[in-house]
This record gives sequence, structure tokens and C-alpha cells, in this order.
Amino acid sequence: MAQPAANSTGGLPPVAVLTGPTGSGKTDAALTLARELPIEIISVDSAQVYRGLDIGSAKPTAEIRARVPHHLLDLVDPADNYSAGQFARDAARALADIESRGRVPLLVGGTMLYLRALIEGIAELPGGNAEVRARIDAEAATLGWPAMHARLAQLDPVAAARVHPNDAQRIQRALEVHATTGQPLTALQRRSSVTVGREFRVVALIPGDRARLHADLERRFRQMMDDGLLDEVRQLYERGDLTISHPAIRAVGYRQLWGHLAGADTLETAVTRAIAATRQLAKRQMTWVRSMDNIRIVDPYDAQGFVGIREALFGTLCQP
Repeated sequence: MAQPAANSTGGLPPVAVLTGPTGSGKTDAALTLARELPIEIISVDSAQVYRGLDIGSAKPTAEIRARVPHHLLDLVDPADNYSAGQFARDAARALADIESRGRVPLLVGGTMLYLRALIEGIAELPGGNAEVRARIDAEAATLGWPAMHARLAQLDPVAAARVHPNDAQRIQRALEVHATTGQPLTALQRRSSVTVGREFRVVALIPGDRARLHADLERRFRQMMDDGLLDEVRQLYERGDLTISHPAIRAVGYRQLWGHLAGADTLETAVTRAIAATRQLAKRQMTWVRSMDNIRIVDPYDAQGFVGIREALFGTLCQP
């Protein structure tokens, strides 16, 4: 099978990226491409890196993974943290490994922070500090995350402008970095950036019919519930070493069902909250995608959408 040609400089070919909001059909499109090229998929998903987060993260099944190799799945335990910097390093290694075997890497996923870290580079930042993080969480429990966001706006207005007032994970990290270094996160990011030195060819699936996307997201989440998502979350809850402050448990769907198991909501209320959070996530992802430079946007609901994906990522190589 043909492979993408090297770029005009004679170096490595551009790296293909398929991104877009949750539920937009990225996985199906990638698997269809894998029928035509010797593709190996590199997951760009902040929930799929965690072992045990399978149903709610829409992790590929064992059968799919046997058919098409996947990378950067099941890397860490849910009690551990996994950063965008770690992703960029792991993804760079996966790229080199795949290409060394004459295969074609395809990055697939919607965690935009990970994707930006790989494409634009990421600063070498200090590691996590459990004591500082616990102090921030305790203050947030009393004051609320919007108040913590207001504090961040005083310390690092640029970082605060990029973060929603309820985005606990990113607010916490920015405050943690400032507390441990005495410097704004954005200042450190500007000072030192590590990149993989590659050209990227990015296609984003952006559904034109927003109502249809919302209906699809609700249908998909309810199917996850039928497939045993509540039992999956219960297994994590009953471990006893995980809390809502762990990044893995803050993932959409897991966070809301965790609240139900803790007695905060009825099951139907938790499901309703999870569906709403999924739609909000999709909206944030689409906003982020539209802010990116040099990308091709394809409507996955367009009958000719797959042809556009194929041509934008791999030119005419996949055509019959």
C-alpha cells in the first residue's frame, strides 16, 4: 500500500491529525482510513490514557485494537496524574516507532490541550505538588472555583482568560504553578518550549447540524449507561483511594456518576448533568478548533465528508 510522500524539503512527511468534538465520528473515520493505508492510531484523549476508564471514554475495543494498532491507551492508573507534557513526549516516541516500521501514524482525538502541546510545543513546567494542590482544593471547596478563577485573574490574567471559571483542573494547575514557582504559568510557557519539529496536517470534524450532534451525544451517553458505565464508575469509587479531585475522575461522565454514588444526585439527575456536560465539552472543543491555524474543517454529516477527510490528510493516496 502507498504511503504519504515526504515533504518538499526531503524530510519526514507531515503528521496526519484527525480532531474535533466528542461524538463527531473521528474513530469511525480513522478506522475507515485504516482499511486503505497501513495506519496505526495515536490516541489524543485525556481519559483514554487511564486504565479502567473504558466505556465512558469510548476506548476502542480489544477487537478494534487487534485489527488496527492503537497507541497511548491505558498508560497510567487513575490515581496518577498525566500531563500534556507527558503526552507530547509519549506521542513523539510513538510517531518515531510507527514510522521506523514503515507504518503511517494518525493522531486521533479531541483533547485540544494535548494536541496543542504536540503541535506548538510545551514549556518544561514543574511537576505536581500534592500539598499545594490539596490546599487549593480545600480553598475551592469553601470559596468555589469561580472565586479561585478570580484569584488566578489577579495572578495570571492571560491564563485566566483562557480558562472557564468552572474548569477546576486547569485553574488548579495554574495556581499550583504560581504557588510553587512564584511566577505566572504563561510566563514560564513563553520562556521555554519543547517541540517535536514536525509539520502537521490537521483535519477537524465540525458538525454543521448542532441539534443532530446534541441528539447523537445524548444517545451515545445513554448507550454507555446500557453498556455498564455506572458499574465501571462504581468499581473506581469502591477502590477507596480515588476522589473527585483526581483528574481521571473529573472526566465528563465519570464526575457526574461519581456524584450520584456519593449521594449528591439521583441517577437520572446525574445522567442529565453528564449529557449537558458532554454538550458543553463539545462546544469548547469546537471553539478551540476554530482558533487553530492551518486546519481543514469537514462536516461529518456531509455525504462527501469522508472524501474530504481522506484527501486533506493523505492526498490521492487512498483513492481507488
